[in-house]
Amino acid sequence: MFTHLRSNHSVITTLIFSLLLFAFPQSSFASGDVPRLDLTTHWIGYASLVIFIIAYVLVIAEEKIHMRKSKPVMVAAGIIWALIATIYASQTDTAFHHTAETMIRHNLLEYAELLLFLLAAMTYINTMGERGVFDALRTWLVNQGFTLRTIFWLTGLLAFFISPIADNLTTALLMATVAMAVGGSNHKFVALACVNIVVAANAGGAFSPFGDITTLMVWQKGIVQFQDFFILFVPSVVNWLIPAFIMSFAVSNEQPKALNETATMKEGALVVVVLFLLTITMAVSAHNFLHIPPVMGMMTGLGLLKLYGYMLKMRDKQNMERHSLVIDGETTLSVEGLQKRETPFNIFQQLERAEWDTLMFFYGIILCVGGLGTIGYLSLGSQLMYGDLGSTNANILVGILSAIIDNIPVMFAVLSMMPEMDLGQWLLVTLTAGVGGSLLSIGSAAGVAVMGQASGIYTFFAHLKWIWAIALGYAASIAVHLWLNAELFDNIPLS
Repeated sequence: MFTHLRSNHSVITTLIFSLLLFAFPQSSFASGDVPRLDLTTHWIGYASLVIFIIAYVLVIAEEKIHMRKSKPVMVAAGIIWALIATIYASQTDTAFHHTAETMIRHNLLEYAELLLFLLAAMTYINTMGERGVFDALRTWLVNQGFTLRTIFWLTGLLAFFISPIADNLTTALLMATVAMAVGGSNHKFVALACVNIVVAANAGGAFSPFGDITTLMVWQKGIVQFQDFFILFVPSVVNWLIPAFIMSFAVSNEQPKALNETATMKEGALVVVVLFLLTITMAVSAHNFLHIPPVMGMMTGLGLLKLYGYMLKMRDKQNMERHSLVIDGETTLSVEGLQKRETPFNIFQQLERAEWDTLMFFYGIILCVGGLGTIGYLSLGSQLMYGDLGSTNANILVGILSAIIDNIPVMFAVLSMMPEMDLGQWLLVTLTAGVGGSLLSIGSAAGVAVMGQASGIYTFFAHLKWIWAIALGYAASIAVHLWLNAELFDNIPLS
């Protein structure tokens, strides 16, 4: 009976949602045509700035106050837009009455593309983790008996080349686990390896649309084509190699005892990897050849994964039925006289394990920054940065700000400003926003995540100790890009 009630509830929910799609007002998302007010010197503008700053201070203090980062920015977004809407609704000219609505819908469309893209990618990463792909790689590394210096270079190298596909956060966590397993009580090595991994993961993510949220936003916006990101490969290598080379002298060449861990990939693990690569190919093809948003390719790939998940689920059920007992409504497998509770593979469990706090954080950030843009602060900032400082200096500053604030709101602000820049400058800001976060441990999602994983070992100050070496890599990568790709800086705005 309970199953029947759940089924009816699901049908009713689907019907209501379908009706809402037809009842929902279809309005234009063209935000450039709506009339706007300059509220930068209005009390609502100042209040919105204060609200955003307070919210972001709470985000930065997440580790101390133990409050998820999505909560303050989501509330701030609601308050900021309520204030903006109040002003526009009070105007005697009715042309202003729908400005806030149109701008919110415009921001929501941008967020929806990012949300669905990341949801598909996160589900694939979670499924590969559940199938044991990452455990198998980690186990192989820790069982080889490599020296500490070899592990230092291997984890950095793998972080650099895996992050363009699996994203810098997932890659940094995986490689940090290897460093901690090998290093054990050698905290000095673990801290050095973690610094190297964070720098390498961020550098590797900078030359791929899939490596970082900032590169993904630039690609989805259609500013830089997929193949053009790989122009940043050499500058990204330089960004990682210089600090890695300097730090490697502080790593001993001792050979720790090889660990005897075992890990076996589950059935279908390699198929999931192949499907993930196929999904990436579809996303790129959708954007480059069909001229539709890449999220369509990602969601189609997620559909393929769900179909394959159904096959795994049916296969698991068949295997369980061969030798099983039912106790209290749950299937129990008997293995060599021991009873072990098992459940069939469920793709929706991997979907549920997505980083929902991060996804909701992106919602709050995009709506907050969009609100400040509607007020007029982004236009003001664009003039101060790109008009007064010049594109090159402004883009270098973006990287430094990324280390202090976070590269996601900074890059979204730049994309909202849309300064007139050539391809070389857009690649420069993509590079600096991606690798600038490596200057501080709190400057990137990878750094914050590894701080949590290696708590008390890889700390803010352990990373800060090597900021001079990381800054050398940052400066060198910019110089290499400016020299190697000089022909791209032709001062002709992109169409």
